[in-house]
Amino acid sequence: MRVNKQSLQHVLHSSILGSLLIFCPLTIAAKEPSQSLPVTDLQRFTKVIEYIKEYYVSPVDDDFLFENATRGMLAGLDPHSSYFDVEEFSSLKTSTSGKFGGLGVEIIPEDGYIRIISPIDGTPAAKAGLQAGDLIVRLNDTPVNGLTPKEAIEMMRGEKGSKISLTIIREGETKPLVIDVMRDTISVKSVGARMLDDTHAYVRISQFQNNTGDDLIRAIQKLKKEHPNKLKGLILDLRNNPGGIFDTAPQVADAFLDRSKLKKHDGVIVYTKGRITSSQIKEKAHDGDILDGAPMVVLINSGTASSSEIVSGALQDYKRAIIAGTDSFGKASYQIVFPLKGNRGLKLTTGLYYTPAGRSIQATGIKPDILIPNLHIPSPDSQEDPNRFVIREGHLQGHLKNSDEAKAAEEKQEETKKIAMKEKLLYTDYQLHEALNILKGLTLARAEQGKK
Repeated sequence: MRVNKQSLQHVLHSSILGSLLIFCPLTIAAKEPSQSLPVTDLQRFTKVIEYIKEYYVSPVDDDFLFENATRGMLAGLDPHSSYFDVEEFSSLKTSTSGKFGGLGVEIIPEDGYIRIISPIDGTPAAKAGLQAGDLIVRLNDTPVNGLTPKEAIEMMRGEKGSKISLTIIREGETKPLVIDVMRDTISVKSVGARMLDDTHAYVRISQFQNNTGDDLIRAIQKLKKEHPNKLKGLILDLRNNPGGIFDTAPQVADAFLDRSKLKKHDGVIVYTKGRITSSQIKEKAHDGDILDGAPMVVLINSGTASSSEIVSGALQDYKRAIIAGTDSFGKASYQIVFPLKGNRGLKLTTGLYYTPAGRSIQATGIKPDILIPNLHIPSPDSQEDPNRFVIREGHLQGHLKNSDEAKAAEEKQEETKKIAMKEKLLYTDYQLHEALNILKGLTLARAEQGKK
């Protein structure tokens, strides 16, 4: 039940929104271009460099000129094609280890500003209250508009324990918010798992790292061992998961797909289309399902991107899981990273990936089977409780006691313990609360079908 790794490694850059990346050997990058370069355009480009070096108000370093010229060429293509200098390229190659410095937030440039795709679980960004969709307009006292993406990222980086103030625009708010975030070393745990009740499990994948596929299987096996013959359904939470290592996305989907029971799409989990042969990939499922067909619900939202959309799309196409939540981000292009001389790199969009049914979710995202908005339900003891001013007989001082009141109170206390988790979910995570209700319905339906 494993997807064989391709000869090329696929990764997702985690410092600016994740893009599906393929690292290619230097020999590919060094191949002769298939089309001749126009002499007139090269002459014009050379002349611009000559004018800058000769007439610009101050001397300009050659490296500065050429690196910015390269950045400019790529900036005009699409948001995910870019050039990496020495520091950026080194960071790219190590960013999938699960430990890195910064705020712990996935971002992408948008109209001169910075859009937050998702804060990573347990990081300073998440703890400070940053949310998917927030638009960063100011870093400390510096407006983001006018900064290059590289400059903005460098400003957000800093020593552990140092603070940065982010001014953001958030949908639904009438004025900008200022949120202080304390920088820290980010160490991300990819997979977390627990039981929501006696029979239903919850698995959270925050991002796709090298060992996510193996960690997922170990986590589920541990739950099954601790609760033998009790695991009847599972919620897979991919909300605010910006992606990660591409290889592990098919591995995660494959864990729940039994090839022998897949009647269509030839067992394909994901495939890609591009101009070059090496970027045309097709990953297929294998026999075996770690849940033995037990019902699943997958939670997604606007912060669900790239690799997490691959998993959602595959499970949706095979009707292996109910997809619930809100529309995902819609990132279905992939990039090739070409190493350049001098420890630099070039990231270039070269194609699209498709779900098993041949869908491209580029710019549209995964549409949930069941829409669950991210609502906030005030708890009974909250000052926001709309019923907090309601007075009943039992609230009155000196009210007549019911002979069964003591017994009823004891039974109510016991019942409260049993539903404590469910009530907590209702007030702390409405989407998860509703997903659990859906999962329970699927479990009951499966049990009834088994009786026939």
